[in-house]
Amino acid sequence: MKFRRFVSHLSPADFVSISFLSFLTALNLIFHTRVTQWPTLVAINLSVIALIGVLAWLAESRKTRLLIGLHRWYCYAIILFIFKELYLMVHPIHPTDYDSLFIAVDRWLFGVNPTEWLAQYAHPLITEILQIAYFSYYILFIILGVEIYRRYAVEKFDKAAFLVVYGFYLSYIGYFSFPGVGPRFTLHDFAAINTELPGILVTNLLREIVNLGESIPRNHPNAIEFVQRDVFPSGHTQLTIVAMVLGFRYKLSTRWLLAVLGALLIIGTVYLRYHYVVDLIAGALLAWLTLWSGDRLEVWWRSLTQRLRGHPAA
Repeated sequence: MKFRRFVSHLSPADFVSISFLSFLTALNLIFHTRVTQWPTLVAINLSVIALIGVLAWLAESRKTRLLIGLHRWYCYAIILFIFKELYLMVHPIHPTDYDSLFIAVDRWLFGVNPTEWLAQYAHPLITEILQIAYFSYYILFIILGVEIYRRYAVEKFDKAAFLVVYGFYLSYIGYFSFPGVGPRFTLHDFAAINTELPGILVTNLLREIVNLGESIPRNHPNAIEFVQRDVFPSGHTQLTIVAMVLGFRYKLSTRWLLAVLGALLIIGTVYLRYHYVVDLIAGALLAWLTLWSGDRLEVWWRSLTQRLRGHPAA
C-alpha cells in the first residue's frame, strides 16, 4: 500500500527518468568489464533514483513553493548529468563509429557531402549568427519552461517537461545504437575550423564552450579520441522541433522566438559541421515519435497515478 502511494506521487518526468536511470544501471552491470567506472555510476544512479522519489514525495505531501519548484525543475539538470554519464558508457560499450555509413547516406541522397558543399557559402556573419543560434539550444528549454510554468497549471508544465525529458532519453538510446563523431572530425580538419569557418565576435568562444561540454581537450592533437559520440540522431534537431511544437501548442508569447532560433539552430547543425544531414532526418522523425508516443505515455501514467490515489481517471 505504501509503495502504491509512493508511486502515485511521481510525475511523468519522474517515471521516465527513473526508468532510464534503471536502464543505464542495468547496462553498467551487464557491461561492467568494459565500463571502467561502473561501480561509481551504479551508485550514483541509485542515489539519484532515490533522490527523485524523496523529492516527489516531499513536494506532493508538503506542497511548499520551494519543493514544488525543485520537483519541477530538477529534470533540466538531470538531462545534463545523464549526458555526461553517456560519455563514460557509449564508446566502451559500442566502440564502432558509424560515420562512414552516415557519409555514404548523405552522398547517396545529395551526390555531395553537404558540409563541404555549404562551405562555398560560408561568411563570418552567417557563421556568427548560426553559432549563437546553435549555442542557444539549452536556453530554448528554459524559455519554454519558464513561460509555461508562469502561465499554466502545474500539470501543463509537467506534460511539457515530460515530453522534453522523454525526447532526450530517446535520443540517448540512439547514441548507444549508432555512435558517431560528426563531419567536423571526419570530413574536415577539426583543428582548422576557426580558420576555415571564422566568425566575428563570439564564435570561437562559443565553440570552445560546446567543445568543453563534449569533453574535448583544448588544442589536443587527437581530439577525436575524446569527443562524445552523440551525432545520430541529431538531438539538436529532435528536441528543437519538440520545443517549437510545444511553443505553438501552448500559444506562448515566445513561440516565434523559439521558431526563429530553432530554424537557425537546425540549419547551423550542418553549416557548422556538427552533424550530417541524415542525422537531421533521423532527429525530425524522432521528434514526431517523441510527441506521438509521449502524449499517449503521459496520459497512461497520469491515469495510473490517479487510480493509485483512489481517484477515477480523467
